[in-house]
Amino acid sequence: MCGRFDQNDINRLVRDFSWTSEILNRSTAEGSWNVAPTSMRPVMYTQNDDPRLFIDDRHWGYQAIWANGKVPVAINTRLEKITNRYWGKLLREGRGIVPADGWYEWTGEKGSKQPWHIHRKDRMPLYFAALGWFGKAHDGNLDAPSAGFSIVTADAAGGMVDVHDRRPVVFSAEDAALWLDPGLPPEQAEEIARSALSHEYFEWYQVPKAVGNVRSQGPELAKPIDG
Repeated sequence: MCGRFDQNDINRLVRDFSWTSEILNRSTAEGSWNVAPTSMRPVMYTQNDDPRLFIDDRHWGYQAIWANGKVPVAINTRLEKITNRYWGKLLREGRGIVPADGWYEWTGEKGSKQPWHIHRKDRMPLYFAALGWFGKAHDGNLDAPSAGFSIVTADAAGGMVDVHDRRPVVFSAEDAALWLDPGLPPEQAEEIARSALSHEYFEWYQVPKAVGNVRSQGPELAKPIDG
């Protein structure tokens, strides 16, 4: 799963998207080394035939407007379920990208869990596949799950399983651009998600336990505890 991530240099994270004729960046979010669910974070998306790339702050956690009290808010969406009745509409019309520097997972027993920072070996930006509602907020409130996003996750593999059995679906910049193409059929979008970056692209190390506190911030949270 992905329950916390590192998104501390937003301008750098979107630099690979010069393919678009115009980027409309309306985000006011500050960089964060410790992004937690329910926070408002920048998400990239496109709309219909509009050539622009939009970047807006949206609620991390999605719940369809009709699902209040019926379906829980989802911060993550399993890749195996993105074609079902609940997520299938968003796979057609609500694909987004969440740029990040890395994400955190925990190992160990309750009370003594050890956090890990997971990132690309080459330290290039990560582009998480996301599904969400990127139209106008149904009630005018963008800070609500009905206008939020969920990060798509897949089974982990290789040594990454030792840290956690699920991981975000992470694209290269090229595949992220394809995922955002509104003309891409959902069947092809699913195929791209299933062939996203493999575990060989990533590395991980232990980081300070302070990252477990959602109020903790600072670059030291993403640095290895051995220096």
